[in-house]
Amino acid sequence: MTRQTSKSLWTSTATDTPEWQHLDDNIDVDVVVIGGGFTGVSAAFHLAVGGASVALLEAHTIGFGGSGRNVGLVNAGLWTPPDEVEQKLGKKAGEKLNSILSGGPDIVFGLIEQLQIQCEAERQGTLHCAHSQAGLCDLEKRFAQQQTRKAPVKLLNASETVSRTGSEAYCGALWDGRAGTIQPLAYVQGLAQAASQLGAQIFENSSAISVEEDGSGWRVKTTHGEVKAARLIQATNAYTTDGAPKNNIIPAYFFQLATAPIPENLLSGILGAREGCWDTAMIMSSFRLDQAGRMIFGAFGNLDGLGRQAHATWAMRKLIQLFPQLKNVPFERSWTGRIAMTSSYLPRVEQRGALGISIFGYSGRGISPGTIFGAAAADWAMGKGELPMDLNPPTHEPNAAAKSAYYEFGSVMTHLVNARL
Repeated sequence: MTRQTSKSLWTSTATDTPEWQHLDDNIDVDVVVIGGGFTGVSAAFHLAVGGASVALLEAHTIGFGGSGRNVGLVNAGLWTPPDEVEQKLGKKAGEKLNSILSGGPDIVFGLIEQLQIQCEAERQGTLHCAHSQAGLCDLEKRFAQQQTRKAPVKLLNASETVSRTGSEAYCGALWDGRAGTIQPLAYVQGLAQAASQLGAQIFENSSAISVEEDGSGWRVKTTHGEVKAARLIQATNAYTTDGAPKNNIIPAYFFQLATAPIPENLLSGILGAREGCWDTAMIMSSFRLDQAGRMIFGAFGNLDGLGRQAHATWAMRKLIQLFPQLKNVPFERSWTGRIAMTSSYLPRVEQRGALGISIFGYSGRGISPGTIFGAAAADWAMGKGELPMDLNPPTHEPNAAAKSAYYEFGSVMTHLVNARL
């Protein structure tokens, strides 16, 4: 069967890319997992560690969706500030989620070390960069909230930010020492390989064409086979295929472009510690280096949509604004990932039937939360622990298509205007 991959940089720089066959038999397992991204693969790995039999069904290839198109920032927590998380969920539930997710990088980098996953892991922190005075005020509030929780964060002034980034475009930054960067596709594929070695059955190019629960459990059919399982973990996030229950999300898009490896004389002074960065602008952008010295630059927007020219033109201009010395360094790769957002900007764990769950809605921050939620889903399936959030019935997301179109329209218009300045 033809191996389907995304066109991201990560598909060409993953050093060890295992392949799995499609499901072509009828099998019985304890747990069936649908989706081969961070959440699903983490669930399969931890189920195998716990001794449960598990089959993972991926419609394309492991990491094909958002996990293989990710920026690669391993962050602590969510986009939503911790005080706001507690306001939305309530004090007790919010504190629980904040506490669990604050340790996300420890979990991810711990697995990388334990399993010796070759994924360009760099744990030097991340920088949230203030693009304006209003952005700096936001960072000051975030800094204060993290200080009360004793997080290892520092608020940098303009000159310190220039020193760390190599760019004069920002008036300050919030450094988080818990965080770091990875090659995200190599990470999720390495974790899948570890799960397989422990006995997890992993199937690629095996889209779920029907998902049904009867009195004996779940029956998930693919084109060539069927899985029967007592419990179901759906981990499709923003890439649910037609046969699986729909996740009620607001789809958004984030594109990235990668330069050629930057010559050493031009690279000097740019992100010397290899910190991953993103800014405080409403239409957020990010930038980081990989181990080969490529600059990976991204922003909200869809390079596969009608606004692709506006996005690409703006990105070239923006990169030169940040780093004028890179004006003759070309972009060589480009790709877009789909993000699952919710109205609350918080993840959701929803009930599927009597003995199934679906986890989604990381709003683009999936590496640490996905790994943690996947492990917790495995514990749930084995009856060993609690989920990080309350389990809710399926919820309708009102005006999802209109909100998605609004996000894309806003990013196109912002990039059209700024590309001409």
